[in-house]
Amino acid sequence: MPKSGPSSVEFSAVTKRYGTVTAVDAVSFTIEPGTLVTLLGPSGCGKTTTLRLIAGLEIASEGTISIGGRDVTRLSAADRSVSMVFQSYALFPHMSVLDNVAYGPTVSGRRKADARAMAHEKLDLLGLKGFEGRMPSELSGGQQQRVAVARALVLEPEVLLFDEPLSNLDAKLRRRVREDIRELQQRLNLTVGYVTHDQQEALAVSDRIIVMSNARIAQSGPPRELYEAPANPFVADFIGDANLLDAELLSVEGARAQVRFGPVVLDLPHRGAGTGGIKLSIRPEAFLLSATRPNRPCIAGTIAKAAYLGAHMEYSVTTEGGELFVVDRDVMRPIAVGSTVWIDLADHGVTVVPV
Repeated sequence: MPKSGPSSVEFSAVTKRYGTVTAVDAVSFTIEPGTLVTLLGPSGCGKTTTLRLIAGLEIASEGTISIGGRDVTRLSAADRSVSMVFQSYALFPHMSVLDNVAYGPTVSGRRKADARAMAHEKLDLLGLKGFEGRMPSELSGGQQQRVAVARALVLEPEVLLFDEPLSNLDAKLRRRVREDIRELQQRLNLTVGYVTHDQQEALAVSDRIIVMSNARIAQSGPPRELYEAPANPFVADFIGDANLLDAELLSVEGARAQVRFGPVVLDLPHRGAGTGGIKLSIRPEAFLLSATRPNRPCIAGTIAKAAYLGAHMEYSVTTEGGELFVVDRDVMRPIAVGSTVWIDLADHGVTVVPV
């Protein structure tokens, strides 16, 4: 754990320009001490530049960056108590695991024996006891990842940063390593900034998610809030493969509204929308498919595509209101392409999207 305990990170109207290109545009947010906050967004949105601004690998063009209440805006990376785990891990191939982890304290002026003792402690913490003498090339991807984390933690930083840490791992290992990172962050009460473009990864590990688009923050909040109440069409579409569909808001009463989607009328929170045309975000799992027509208003469609993904089926369904992307857990009774289906809506996963 950092000697002084976890620290906050605060951005106040931070902008980063490269010539005429604005990579980060007047961004403000806070990472509370002891929390894991993920910067999420598509390539080129500004998330990695934001992480590098925290680390001091980039210097802000405007605005203020504070760590633990101390203004670090103009400080170099060496003068900030921040460590980063890079996407490539950046392990020294010619050094043993122990020497890789002990490298930071050694170049910081610690005695070699002390640096090695610190490295042993962090390797034990990450379940790597017995691997000290191995070379990086003798380790699996997950083991290399843990060595990179140990090397970052050995410096006892106030803030730990991860830049796309799972991108080099296969799908099964990604899940296990993200669970390891989350467990370590909570056990050690670390302040963590985490960058990914993978929505599932962000939902799984984060206390809060900051969704970025075109160098700005599109929405910030807990994972459930972003998934269930997206602030705009971009967030709805980016988090969880939402279907963004045209609907009509018929009437408002208090916080609720009557919303017509095709032949179906729904009772939903209006989220500030007025009567008339609106956008609905409908999650793929909120569509309920039936091969027989229920005795209530529902949407008719035709299966255009079907894909078996082990735990669920994915369908593209053609309807009068457009093409729908549907996830169905019933893998035992797949519906054939070309079949007519009737579509109802679950009582979750349907949201009015402010525009």
